[in-house]
Amino acid sequence: MEKSEILITDDCGVRLDKWVHIQFPELSRTRIQEMIKDQFITVNNKAVKANYKTNSGDRIQVEISDPEPLNVEAENIPLDIIYEDQDVLVVNKPRGMVVHPAPGHYTGTLVNGLLYHCNDLSGINGVLRPGIVHRIDKDTSGLLVVAKNDKSHQSLAEQLKAKTTHRIYLAIVHGVLPHNEGTIDAPIGRDEKDRKKMAVTSKNSKEAVTHFYVEERFNKYTFVKCRLETGRTHQIRVHMAYIGHPVAGDPKYGPRKTLSINGQALHAAELGFNHPSTGERMTFTAPLPADMEIELKKCRKAY
Repeated sequence: MEKSEILITDDCGVRLDKWVHIQFPELSRTRIQEMIKDQFITVNNKAVKANYKTNSGDRIQVEISDPEPLNVEAENIPLDIIYEDQDVLVVNKPRGMVVHPAPGHYTGTLVNGLLYHCNDLSGINGVLRPGIVHRIDKDTSGLLVVAKNDKSHQSLAEQLKAKTTHRIYLAIVHGVLPHNEGTIDAPIGRDEKDRKKMAVTSKNSKEAVTHFYVEERFNKYTFVKCRLETGRTHQIRVHMAYIGHPVAGDPKYGPRKTLSINGQALHAAELGFNHPSTGERMTFTAPLPADMEIELKKCRKAY
């Protein structure tokens, strides 16, 4: 069941998340903050932050949908664990696997497999995303780090915010890139025409920077390495499409006629961070999945 309510406030100087919680006490502050972030709560038809201070006469719209029952179970799913100790776990996620449960995907996720493998995951992100510090898309393969306690989670989250983590992706993109390397510095926010997509936009966007380096050129495609300076949703996919070279196989941002691969040809190949307890710099690599290797061989043969 979904409902949408429009409320006019006479309050001044009250944080938006607190104000909404007073009006809808059944909603937790955490859920309200997520709703504000995802623009299901707006002020005067504009997206704002949770710490927005209300003004008399503000028109606050709240769209509420009933959450599905939470029942995240441990599942014996084989995981490609690259590294593990008492604080962190680094896993190589296969293409096609969802990172954490969400509506429509409550089983078969990485989190379901992690709960079976170990029961000491960080609880900062709640029951649906235990231990998850950062995500990669369902149809993107590769490395991500999982926090096994709250202290580690906080340390890793701070490193991501400070841009001290090292994240390298490999991708096959459409077209032949003319430059050997470049930087895409273009802010990313939710697409105003399609809430399920992200876009380069100046409205309600955040800084997004991607550095790319050409590895190989072919007749119709280019094999590139991308280094993330920031980590926005769908960042590489949006940025490469923005410069006219969408990731091959990307059903959301690229053309339908593409390589024979089940999902976008994008792989998180390198991951580096400082260990939360020891401070040691740690770097991990994961080889290209077989499907991308096969497509690269086809591209080389046709070149």
